[in-house]
Amino acid sequence: MRIGELARATGATARALRHYEQAGLICSERASNGYRVYDDLTVTRVRNIRYLLSAGLVLDDVRVFLPCLDGDMAAAPPSDKGLQVALERLAVLNERIAAQTETRDRLSAALREKTGARPGHPSSPDVT
Repeated sequence: MRIGELARATGATARALRHYEQAGLICSERASNGYRVYDDLTVTRVRNIRYLLSAGLVLDDVRVFLPCLDGDMAAAPPSDKGLQVALERLAVLNERIAAQTETRDRLSAALREKTGARPGHPSSPDVT
């Protein structure tokens, strides 16, 4: 199937599919006209990549799952390495959330100090 067909079958954009290919997660053949042609099994692989990305992983994390991308990832028991990658990604996300929360709290405090705003007050900016 061509890239547009694969995109429609998986909900991915053609740009994302080219990115997955560049990252070595999927591969294609080239037709005589130069178009990319994908195997039908690539649909499952792309759906699994999107499943992992939607769970919060990044493409570098997805590489760990290469041996299982052609199966039913949602139903398969997680591997020890897969769990480790997910736990590491969760720690990174938690650190980012904590940093953003701290930044929001500092900004909120500065706004309260400068404007006397109270959170939720109708005449004040929404300051939490």
